Amino acid sequence: MLFSSITFLYYFLPLTMALYLMVPKRFKNLVLLLASLVFYAWGEPKYVFLMAGSILLGYGFGLLIEKFRGKRAGRFFCIVSVLFSLSFLLYFKYADFFLENFNAVTGAHIPLLNIALPIGISFYTFQLISYTVDVYRGEKAQKNIISLAVYIAMFPQLIAGPIVRYSHIAGQIEEREYSWNGMAEGIRRFVTGMAKKILISNQLAELCSVFRASGEKSVLFYWLYALSFMLHIYYDFSGYSDMAIGLGRILGFHFQENFNYPYISKSITEFWRRWHISLGTWFRDYVYIPLGGNRLGKGRQLLNILVVWMLTGFWHGAEWNFIVWGLIFALLLTAEKLWLLKILEKSKVLAHIYTLFLVMLSFIIFNAQDMGQAFSDIGGLFGIGGISLLSAEAVYCLKSFSVVLFMGIVGVMPAVRNFVGYIGNKPAGGRILNIAEPVILVGLWLVMTAYLVDGSFNPFLYFRF
Repeated sequence: MLFSSITFLYYFLPLTMALYLMVPKRFKNLVLLLASLVFYAWGEPKYVFLMAGSILLGYGFGLLIEKFRGKRAGRFFCIVSVLFSLSFLLYFKYADFFLENFNAVTGAHIPLLNIALPIGISFYTFQLISYTVDVYRGEKAQKNIISLAVYIAMFPQLIAGPIVRYSHIAGQIEEREYSWNGMAEGIRRFVTGMAKKILISNQLAELCSVFRASGEKSVLFYWLYALSFMLHIYYDFSGYSDMAIGLGRILGFHFQENFNYPYISKSITEFWRRWHISLGTWFRDYVYIPLGGNRLGKGRQLLNILVVWMLTGFWHGAEWNFIVWGLIFALLLTAEKLWLLKILEKSKVLAHIYTLFLVMLSFIIFNAQDMGQAFSDIGGLFGIGGISLLSAEAVYCLKSFSVVLFMGIVGVMPAVRNFVGYIGNKPAGGRILNIAEPVILVGLWLVMTAYLVDGSFNPFLYFRF
């Protein structure tokens, strides 16, 4: 079930919220869990049992880890729990990748398994690992299995994050505050995220589709595609994160922010502190630091960066272009740590251009079907292959999508937020905003509903990861 669907917005969400608000506090987690299972089973009923099995294993291992914490057995159970969680992910997501490459190297003909990837498995696997490792590090194990299941299966962040850490939310699962101000804040955040998805991301996705289908490529068209996909992936993923955070706020939870205007960054290092924050901090705390972080000398630090970013790329998908994508960032981050940051500090303008250009190239690789297509798309930016500078189709698309491109570019900067904040701090401006905000939100909701009724929506990009 998609957040941006009539079924979710007009049936599932109102019914869930009505039940959630009506029942006594002690039953709210049960309602939330049942709603989350229905949400997940709507698209993939059989994989509910996989998720339930993962939760039961995590629950049992959590109790064992707490019982033997500080002893060798506690460490053993923690390692086994992590291996169990990863085994499901490796089987469903990477088995065919390994078989395909084994066949290519050895000449064998082992048939591929052709296993469907359970939606959200990359995200809830990391949350299970977060739980058992946090218990090993000192958090109390969850004695109530419904509470643990709510943490893993909670529908706002189940499918595509943000990755919610157990240590950050353990207290909220048991005791959280509800207020009209919190609900209003959550509704505002949810509607804003949905607008990002439906009114900007989906339109840019259409431009990317037109480019792929076109037989009239040109340098301008390649640049339009690169810019459009760069904006599309931001609005798609940050829009989902906004909706998840907003829904969490409505339910009384405070989820971690996942994006902080990454396209204003002046280095790749800064970019990854602002993009998919929950994933970056997860790899830092559960992989980079346990490997030694920067405590074991410069050489070991650089090796740890390489390992983390190879895994980050591989986490995104079982294809070589994702691994290459991760390794490119590892090399760039290494170069910045060794010497490049000092050069970038001398010119903010050049640093910003450098960052945006390299991020744009990285997303071309990210979205390619294979490395051959990635090289072709990058070469097209520079006219390699004898393609023309302009084409009639590219010019037409530039004119047709100019408004949404302009909106997309303006929206990645904090200027609008800062302007609204400035107006809100003025006495008269605050009163105007109090009147205008609900009108704007209702207007956006009606416009987006019209788009959905028309069938103009796409699945979220990160569902496939």
